[in-house]
Amino acid sequence: MMQLQPKSASKGSLYLQITMAMLRTGVLGYGGGPSVIPLIQHEAVQRYKWMDEEEFGDVLALAKALPGPIATKMAGYLGYRLCGYLGATAAIIAHILPSAVAMITLMSIVHILSHSVIIQGMIQGVAPVIAVMIGLIAYDFTKRVFSGLGRVFAILTLVLCLVFMQVLSIHPAILIVVFLLYGSVHYKWSDALRKRNRKPDINEQQEP
Repeated sequence: MMQLQPKSASKGSLYLQITMAMLRTGVLGYGGGPSVIPLIQHEAVQRYKWMDEEEFGDVLALAKALPGPIATKMAGYLGYRLCGYLGATAAIIAHILPSAVAMITLMSIVHILSHSVIIQGMIQGVAPVIAVMIGLIAYDFTKRVFSGLGRVFAILTLVLCLVFMQVLSIHPAILIVVFLLYGSVHYKWSDALRKRNRKPDINEQQEP
């Protein structure tokens, strides 16, 4: 797992980093939670390297299992991870402030914008970009699932999740908890199996 930040980074610079990162996600995150996740991933994993891809996926899975807006939960977690409670407060405020200001401003003239052909065209033009961003996140997660569980078992798991959520209407949070429990057991079982099948050391073979 990557370190959260360079040891030379000061507390003030960390506050500035998390505030600016969440401001960018709040300004550019058009369309709600799902469209913001790729932006948060870019800030946390690629730009500032606060965590690696694997940890981000784990945090995202837990955030989706908890109630409330996912982007706000992710912002709060990153802020707390870097700077404690004050960092979480700064991150959440920085993330929701642009949307709150824009909402208050636009609601006063919504009756004008709602009938504008230009505005409708802008919304339709942004939608494919959001779809591609979400697709890239899903592709990255799928690659990690294939490498961790194997291609056959990963496909079977994806199909089962699809059936449980779409056909049986089981809440995703229940599935996440079940698979987290299974993952812990599977890891311990796989580790024990590797140790059992490990070839004995050459020095051990030479002993009488």
